[in-house]
Amino acid sequence: MFLPMSPPNATITNASPTFTPAATTQVAVGFVNALRNNGLDIALSSAKLYTQAIAALNVNDSQQLYWAGRALLVHRIADANTYLHTFNSYWLGHPVTDSVDGINARVPVSAHDPDPSDPAGNNSTDNTVGNTAPEQISITLRYSHKETLWHKDFANCTPAELAETHRLMSQIRMSTPTRKTRRAVPCSSKNGRLDMRRTVRSALKAGGEPIQLHRRSQSPRPRRLVLLLDISGSMERYARALLRFAHSSVAGHNRVEAFALGTRLTRITRELTTRDPDIALKSASAAVVDWSGGTRLGDGIKTFNDQWGCRGLARGAVVVILSDGWDRGDPEEMREQMQRLSLVAHRVIWVNPLKASPDYAPLAAGMAAALPYVDDFVEGHNLNALSELAQLIGSTRTSTAHDFQTPVHA
Repeated sequence: MFLPMSPPNATITNASPTFTPAATTQVAVGFVNALRNNGLDIALSSAKLYTQAIAALNVNDSQQLYWAGRALLVHRIADANTYLHTFNSYWLGHPVTDSVDGINARVPVSAHDPDPSDPAGNNSTDNTVGNTAPEQISITLRYSHKETLWHKDFANCTPAELAETHRLMSQIRMSTPTRKTRRAVPCSSKNGRLDMRRTVRSALKAGGEPIQLHRRSQSPRPRRLVLLLDISGSMERYARALLRFAHSSVAGHNRVEAFALGTRLTRITRELTTRDPDIALKSASAAVVDWSGGTRLGDGIKTFNDQWGCRGLARGAVVVILSDGWDRGDPEEMREQMQRLSLVAHRVIWVNPLKASPDYAPLAAGMAAALPYVDDFVEGHNLNALSELAQLIGSTRTSTAHDFQTPVHA
């Protein structure tokens, strides 16, 4: 092994240790072991390439020695500082902390803050930490507002974040399941009923020979979607975001009805049909006089059943109730009205934002009374949950209706 040279002041000089060619492999392996002892993960193939490079280089030039190892043994920018110290300690016998030929121990890191209104990134800002010389290698940390807010609880969002979630909610695509009607339309499927009139008519054009059998089948029609939104005081943290979800559903589809549930039932479909979300939410808020008031879910669902639901609006429809289940009314009335609703609706989905909590159990009297008549009991506390809700509404499957044992309320 060679004897280390006297250390330079701050940088690697062109003075280099000398050793015989026979000791090249031993010296290179020793340097690789020193790097591994200092925490660098160096593969055997990289160590072999470095040994070959040392044999082909001018060992009297420390710059060549430095950059050969820098290129072959360092694979992460975070390891550059460790490599620098190990190189100066092993080859020159003196660890240094200053830069070497433009390689800084402090790697500049910049936080890229994307502007949601500028998809191309022209107006994005970079907050750089450390030295930002043009010739330096820097690390840019990027993050997405969308990815962060997609899984953030609405109750924990700031006003600016809620405004952003309202914008992202327009990206949620929803479709309702279809049902077969009595109207028959021509089809190419062999499973359809024989259309005798079209078959005979085409046979007359072919000299009386029924060359082609025409068929028809029942035409599909999307089912109606009914949204019952709880706007009581206990739902204040989620009501605005869920109202924005109701607006995107009503404005994007024809057969969607929306109602607000509080101390009374208020139909807000007409107010939400406006394409502009700000105008729609303002109109809906003005139409609901009991916003953030008490909760009488049983009475509200009874009013819906009597005036709208059982008379046709809920028949064969997908009914979605967005509520935490807190009810000041009689639980027996809630049970009776939910039973009436389940008999006429195609499917009843209950969206409870509190279900996201791992310690949640449907112990509220109103929720416990309604749960036996619910087909799907899902979360609704963030954008991701609402996106899954949109897929659930459009699917034909029914999830496990009761994820909990129905508790016996007091």
